[in-house]
Amino acid sequence: MRAARVSRLGWTVPPAALAAYTAGEWNRRLPQSAGFTTASAQYEANSESRSYPSSSKKGHEHSDHDSVWFKIVQKLDEVKHTVGAGGWGDLGGSITDYIVPDWTRMLPAIAQKLQRELSMAPGSLADDIWKESQDPEINPEILRDARVRVSGDLCKEELAFRKKRQHHAVKALASYLGIPEEEIHPEDVPVIAMCGSGGGLRALVAGTGSYLAAQEAGLWDCVTYTAGVSGSCWLQTLYHSSLADGNFNRLVDHLKNRLGVHIAFPPAALNLLTTAPTNKFLLSGLVEKLKADPGADFGLVDIYGLLLAARLLVPRGELGVSDRDLKISNQQANLLDGAHPMPIYTAVRHEIPVLDGDSQEAKHTKPEDLMREAKSESWFQWFEFTPYEFFCEELNAGIPTWALGRHFNAGRNELPSDAYPIPELRVPGLMGIWGSAFCATLSHYYKEIRPLVKGLAGFGGIDSLIQGKNEDLVRVHPIDPAAIPNYVMGMKDQLPASCPESIFQNKHLRLMDAGMSNNLPIYPLIRPGRDVDVIVAFDASADIKQENWLSVVDGYARQRGIKGWPIGAGWPRATESLAATEKALRESQDITDEQANQKIADSQHKKADVSKQPKPASAADTDLGYCNIWVGTQEERISEDEPPPSKRLFHPEHGDDHSESDFHLMRPEAGIAVVYFPLIPNPSAPNLPPTPKTRPLAAAHSLRQNRSQTKDPANPVASHPNSIDPNVDDFLSTWNFIYTPEQIDSVVGLAKANFSQGKDQVRRVVRAVYERKRSDRLRREQEESRKRMEGFVPL
Repeated sequence: MRAARVSRLGWTVPPAALAAYTAGEWNRRLPQSAGFTTASAQYEANSESRSYPSSSKKGHEHSDHDSVWFKIVQKLDEVKHTVGAGGWGDLGGSITDYIVPDWTRMLPAIAQKLQRELSMAPGSLADDIWKESQDPEINPEILRDARVRVSGDLCKEELAFRKKRQHHAVKALASYLGIPEEEIHPEDVPVIAMCGSGGGLRALVAGTGSYLAAQEAGLWDCVTYTAGVSGSCWLQTLYHSSLADGNFNRLVDHLKNRLGVHIAFPPAALNLLTTAPTNKFLLSGLVEKLKADPGADFGLVDIYGLLLAARLLVPRGELGVSDRDLKISNQQANLLDGAHPMPIYTAVRHEIPVLDGDSQEAKHTKPEDLMREAKSESWFQWFEFTPYEFFCEELNAGIPTWALGRHFNAGRNELPSDAYPIPELRVPGLMGIWGSAFCATLSHYYKEIRPLVKGLAGFGGIDSLIQGKNEDLVRVHPIDPAAIPNYVMGMKDQLPASCPESIFQNKHLRLMDAGMSNNLPIYPLIRPGRDVDVIVAFDASADIKQENWLSVVDGYARQRGIKGWPIGAGWPRATESLAATEKALRESQDITDEQANQKIADSQHKKADVSKQPKPASAADTDLGYCNIWVGTQEERISEDEPPPSKRLFHPEHGDDHSESDFHLMRPEAGIAVVYFPLIPNPSAPNLPPTPKTRPLAAAHSLRQNRSQTKDPANPVASHPNSIDPNVDDFLSTWNFIYTPEQIDSVVGLAKANFSQGKDQVRRVVRAVYERKRSDRLRREQEESRKRMEGFVPL
């Protein structure tokens, strides 16, 4: 992140602003706060060590003054009495009128209204929400008994969807490739996945443009899966909601209508939280969570989710909200006939092994001691949410999505004795989890501000000191991640031995933005059983050229023995060493020091050997273009050496002759084809005028270019005057939450222009993979026919 954005890191997170405006720092004062979080065992155990009394009767308020519910209502009471005209009594009237916004005078009344509606008194909004949550006609899932499914296979619902999507894709593929539909066998249809990166509203808007371009090109209807991180999860949510209803043009219009106001602008947000029908729509998940789960907490991520939903899930005019948009499982309706790709949402849990001893000892250990005595490196466990199942590949276990929010023990949900189970966890809470980048570790925070620190005179030594403490910083979460009930409690003997001990000791899972591990959701797409042939990745990350997210998948694929992944895909760096890549891998995956040190030693040996060989001097080898393609291999390796990097296909230096690329894609042993579209400047895209007032960095950048009047012919993606650029346009910051309609058009236009640069190559990739699968099927059929003729296979 450049210096202009650094000063706002951690302070422009909108939930903090609204929390301060409305409730006097709720998160800091609520019981779950425990200061800096140093280990997963600690920040998950903190919530378990607190006791919250549960109501003995349905619909009644907690009686204990230590409950989360009481704290929230109490803080609203404090706001009511301390904020407003009475709080500024020492100032003169004219000064107060000048410095105090008009909306603050309404806060006491708003706080009183929220206090009344959340009081659980008969007739209150919270009481009404709770009664409806226990109504099987409104929430039919509460009548169903849920169990944990222990298996690495895909769930039966997803398998049924794949068959329907395959038949739907036959017609779409015929149109896309210009092949008669009757000539396409369903088994020859490539399994295509499309994914979007994290990056807040930038990823949401740019991803909408990319998916719209794919839809217009005819590729979208050929896609079986989509996957998202952070803002791309919000994109999938909106696509499958009543707001877009599977139409990206409608989604663009919706974004233009809703993104002109900051998600934390108090008058707009508070109006939605206190006015029907949006108040009930937005607060239902919060009421259900805190009322049904005595151990639940309420923090910054929950506020963030409410704000996101208030801005993104509410239509223009703020009426016409649809309750079906509040549950991920309701998206099954869009998948019944295979008419849409199946969405995969992602989050991660940070596993940080701590000192030996029981969990009680860990709870009371000082943070610095935990950091000092940690036994090994931390890693991230990936969790996926689909309309069918909530699943973790590392745990080899999942539950039905409609059971999210329930507590489980020994593989079965725990049912209340005097009430129905809680309805499915609502989308606003999930949106907060998916996009909770502010729950990052101190290591991630420092990575954001490091360019500024390194640029300050005399701070080089401080930078070196902090970098030397990175192994400690990677264990510290200044802001607690959100908590959802842990569905694998009491299942230690049924799950893989590699599962960490801490996961069986805490009743809640702490989940956060998957971008903490990898800003591209590749891992769920290479899960065994999904058998994805082509991955089209749209990367709108803020650090595209600094973080090679594709290359991080290399270690993940090796660790799990996944064949077919193209080793070495991603941004090539002239100064990047294999040891640095292994260091990045060690920080994000479960790998021991001995394994990492061996890899580093091996990479140094290889580097010495490679340095003796001549290297091409082409600038294109150290940079990528708009569309970049690699293909892996399924070949068995008889050597223990690291596999060589996969060849980049359709290379600019090959000109118009792509026969060699087609050959690599059509080989019988070819693996996964990866098509990578980074969000980079494009002179053919519609652009905004770089005025100093609205785009100061872009204006300065354009001025420098106009003065130089030079272009680099070796770099086809160099910035051009007036072209929007995520590296210089401040409105494209991850922490910007206001987009004008003109800015949305420019970002969507850039994404569409970048896709148009590679749409022909993508079609060639899909055709080549189709031809390969067709040849493989015909070869198998011929072999089976030959064996039957020879009498080896009985008829």
